[in-house]
Amino acid sequence: MRAALETLRQTFHGDIIEPGDTAYEAASATVLATGRPAVVLRPAAAADVQAAVRFAADAELPVTVRGGGHSFAGFGTNDGGLVIDLTRLAGTEVVDPEHRVVRVGGGATWGAVADALAPHRLAVSSGDTRGVGVGGLTLSGGIGWKVRKYGLTIDALVAVELVTAGGELVRADEDENPELFWALRGGGGNLGVVTAFEFAAHPTTDVFHARFAFPAAEAGAVLQGWADYLRTATEDLTSVLAFANPFAGGPNAPIEIFSVVDTDDHDRAQAALAPIRGLGTLIADEVELKPYADVLVDALVPPPGIRLDTRSAFVERESVPAALRILAETGAAPQSPVLALRAVGGAVAQVPDDATAYAHRRAELMLLTTAIGPAPVLEATRPALDAIWDRLAPHTFGAYANFLSGVTESDVAAVYPEKTYERLAMVKRKYDPENLFRGNHNVKPL
Repeated sequence: MRAALETLRQTFHGDIIEPGDTAYEAASATVLATGRPAVVLRPAAAADVQAAVRFAADAELPVTVRGGGHSFAGFGTNDGGLVIDLTRLAGTEVVDPEHRVVRVGGGATWGAVADALAPHRLAVSSGDTRGVGVGGLTLSGGIGWKVRKYGLTIDALVAVELVTAGGELVRADEDENPELFWALRGGGGNLGVVTAFEFAAHPTTDVFHARFAFPAAEAGAVLQGWADYLRTATEDLTSVLAFANPFAGGPNAPIEIFSVVDTDDHDRAQAALAPIRGLGTLIADEVELKPYADVLVDALVPPPGIRLDTRSAFVERESVPAALRILAETGAAPQSPVLALRAVGGAVAQVPDDATAYAHRRAELMLLTTAIGPAPVLEATRPALDAIWDRLAPHTFGAYANFLSGVTESDVAAVYPEKTYERLAMVKRKYDPENLFRGNHNVKPL
């Protein structure tokens, strides 16, 4: 590795960070994980990414690609390998104002993108957290506050610039390398290093953001009423429900419903929110008109030693009542994990199942559990968490890679159903036949 690194120094224009360097401790860790990589490279341009990939192949180092560093599975770092940190490739530019095409660097974060687009009155359907990387969120789908109106983040994607495992810089869109473009829309980080994304942004206004809270004792009725209403609600409305928060009382914590109505029309927003207000006994009622960029929140940064075990699955219409009944019972029990439900459907479901590698478009809801604590505590509570998911299994399917701490073969199979996996493996064979990019929910080359 040492000889390869000395060769790299001659042409690399970014940062080379090794153990012992002042910046190493910060560069080796992510928001949710720690590691001891052999070297961290921060490319300053796409050519540096090409050089970094070739260096990794020559030195036979495992490769991690880091965007925002918020992976629940800890994919943003490693032990003994190479981390390609894309922080310096973070620009946002409107490259085609007529068609609202926006070019975003592979290391950008969604808060920075939203801020950059706000003066143009434009937005891209993204996640709901400012510090989350554009790359990680986009490549696995992209679920956030505009999802029911404008679909997943990948549904706005029009082109990708990618460095392959062979160090080649290629473009993928509907016409050029279309099979690679299909795979990048949901296939995670399996195909290479994305140096730039191009999105078709949409015009945006300020939006209404609401928080309603209801007593924990009303969980059964509130959950079912919320899910029923979403079937007829305007697609302007995207909503998230959370309860059993251990920091707010656990089984006695209020049921919180956060919603965004994607309009600045007061009457339209109030009409969309009124049925949610009527779901139960209101103990909090907060509605505010704000810029879309201000709806995005700062990410949770756990204290040192605290870990998160996050699991996800999807629910189709016929399974919703049973799944919600189990969740309500779970939330009422002592030591429940944090429970959350996110509305999907809407524009997401209007795209054919096989149009992208994101394979869960028929779902009405995505459900999440999050256990929080030191590693020994999480290990001790894992059997109880497994039991919850065993109960949910007959009523759920799949998993969303961006809300998944597990990396087992069964986790990968949940993210990628069999036919999707097989097609991804064919694309993987062409662009990464040696599986250089395996620090992810890995699809092995066929």
